Amino acid sequence: MIDAESIAWMRRSPILVNTARGPLVDLDAAVEALDSGRLGGLALDTTEPEPPPADHPLRAHPRVVLTPHMAFYSAEAQAELQRRAAEEVARAFRGEPPERPVNPEVL
Repeated sequence: MIDAESIAWMRRSPILVNTARGPLVDLDAAVEALDSGRLGGLALDTTEPEPPPADHPLRAHPRVVLTPHMAFYSAEAQAELQRRAAEEVARAFRGEPPERPVNPEVL
């Protein structure tokens, strides 16, 4: 979705952040945009492929932050995830519908 054309439509020198899915950002287009100054910075928590090859230019680029698909992690986030999972299990045991169903159409 974020390719050379979509980057060209952006204001000059934005910082692009992707924490969703790796294939959303064309890595080659991103490198080109960084090198030309079109992108001011890039932060990726996920890439396609994951991880990027050891020789990929993003790994050494001075305006890039790469994280290993775990940028969400903190002690607080871990506790929140565990609390929410336990609440969903408790709902199921009580015969209540889940708060965040994956397949709401079958409920």
